Amino acid sequence: MVDINVLLAWGGTYKKVSSNETIFFEGETCNYYFQVVSGSIRWLNIDEEGRECIHAIVEHDESFGEFPLFDDGPYAATAIANTDSVLIRLHKTNFLDLLKENTDILFSLNRILTKRLRFKYSVFKSMSSNSPETRIINLINYLKSENKNFCGECHKLNLTRQQIAGMTGLRVETVIRTMRHMHEKGELSISKGKVFCKDMIEII
Repeated sequence: MVDINVLLAWGGTYKKVSSNETIFFEGETCNYYFQVVSGSIRWLNIDEEGRECIHAIVEHDESFGEFPLFDDGPYAATAIANTDSVLIRLHKTNFLDLLKENTDILFSLNRILTKRLRFKYSVFKSMSSNSPETRIINLINYLKSENKNFCGECHKLNLTRQQIAGMTGLRVETVIRTMRHMHEKGELSISKGKVFCKDMIEII
């Protein structure tokens, strides 16, 4: 996303967060632009029963919670550290001034936000399907195409079954059963509990 040195030059500061520490809650006022330096953040809504609906697992160099920077509304989701992480944050006023003077960064940010909206449309479309396999395949294919949450060398999916359930609207038991079936069909590989997928998966 934005070069760290640029953020620091405009007044950005580092912030360390521990695993499962909440960075901001849904409904709170937005005061900062956040970007991940190391670790990962899960961006989610929590329902009345405490279940997590995960919108994204945000990793190195990715930003999160940007919408309120532009519409002055509250955060639409909660951000929780997925692991011990280091963030860089820049006050909202400084960040908007940065964008005014660096339109290339503004256009890049718009491109990223548009791609995220396209992904959400894809998720909503797949969730209308009664097929758990279709939902999981759509998620995996998107992550592969964006090189997100995958190890580039070994093709290991860096998501837990619980996180996959939270991103597809499925029960964990359904995710486990469905991915085992996909393994048997050769669409992905499961070894010692880890999921590997080298290629995009065709939806039949």
